Amino acid sequence: MILSLKNTFAQIGNATLFASRFFKELIVPPYEAKEFLKQCYIIGYKSFPLVAITGFIMGLVLTIQSRPTLVTFGAESWLPGMVALSLIREIAPVITALICAGKISSGIGAELGSMKVTEQIDAMEVSAINPYNYLVVTRILACTLMVPILVIFADAIGLVGGYAGINIKGDVNFYRYLSQIIQSLEFSDLIPATIKTFFFGFFIGMIGCFKGFNAANGTESVGRAANSAVVTASLSIFIIDMIAVQLTDLIY
Repeated sequence: MILSLKNTFAQIGNATLFASRFFKELIVPPYEAKEFLKQCYIIGYKSFPLVAITGFIMGLVLTIQSRPTLVTFGAESWLPGMVALSLIREIAPVITALICAGKISSGIGAELGSMKVTEQIDAMEVSAINPYNYLVVTRILACTLMVPILVIFADAIGLVGGYAGINIKGDVNFYRYLSQIIQSLEFSDLIPATIKTFFFGFFIGMIGCFKGFNAANGTESVGRAANSAVVTASLSIFIIDMIAVQLTDLIY
């Protein structure tokens, strides 16, 4: 028990040092712009189809499941606003971040872990290339930028799914649907939900890089690094979301 706690705190300390090094390396040239753009393409563009399908299904299912209850209380007109608030404030950011944790964080952990095991990272150091700057900084930056953009797309596509769900058993004009959504939303709903997605992206990238960059020798460690990256990133998303909700409640 004591040994387990000691290892946990050691991991937290090592991860903190790893993250602090990111902010130091971020402002130190050379800047790997080409690798950064490549990672933005891999993380953002290649994840978009999965995020789009999930976002549409979220909006559709939430609308279909919520409609009977609102009809019972004679509040069917509140359905567009309720769906929009639920998606934008909580459901779309968290579900999209979890998808990215499963797809992106595990991919980064496996990729860097295999490079560590096959000594490619050591070869980069021998070749006078900063592996942290080239491999870690670019991936964390790309995650921090791309995850909020993916969440915005998930919000928009989820609202389209909600519109489809409403029209399964009704006939609502899209202009009216959109106007009800706009009337129900405020900046206090949009800003906190957007800010926390940057933290989601940062921790997804940072945890994946940390687990892969510190993989032990042996091919088995690559699978462990990928699995540990997914579990830790998913847990961090829930913790960040809990903190964000409490801060939002205090501020607003």
